[in-house]
Amino acid sequence: MRLLHVMTDSMKRSEIQHHLGLKHEEHFRRAYLLPAMEAALLEMTIPDKPRSRLQQYRPTRKGLQFLKQTEKS
Repeated sequence: MRLLHVMTDSMKRSEIQHHLGLKHEEHFRRAYLLPAMEAALLEMTIPDKPRSRLQQYRPTRKGLQFLKQTEKS
């Protein structure tokens, strides 16, 4: 949930990590990024090239709805 709160449209992995105050890249991927993508809350902007230096992540429609529901509570 913290991950979605810091997202401002499409962001690079390093930007998201910086906003969350997390330094270890592998921990961020395993604990935050991959679970959010598996839950369909985030998606890649270039899904055909997951290792692209231009890769960014953005909230999905489901992610935005989830965020709105948590803000109401």
